[in-house]
Amino acid sequence: MVNPELEEINLDEVNTERRGPCIVILYNCDCHSFDEVMLQLQKATGCSSERAMEIAMEAHISGRAIAWTGDSAECERVAAVLKSIRLQVETDSY
Repeated sequence: MVNPELEEINLDEVNTERRGPCIVILYNCDCHSFDEVMLQLQKATGCSSERAMEIAMEAHISGRAIAWTGDSAECERVAAVLKSIRLQVETDSY
């Protein structure tokens, strides 16, 4: 369940290249190690280990991070891969 106390993500301040009208938001998870989250991010998005660490760290510190941007189908695919190990994710459009 999403924590309603978290601030809204300001997409203008997000340091990520916009590749489409949708986003995948990854929420902090204390049930998985950083290595597990990083490996799943790499599997889902094809990003480097450095980028996966940045995303995982942002989610850990802020409570959530934008893991991917793209079209709706891409975002649903990425979200499904992340959800396959029970990471908490959400897709949205902007």
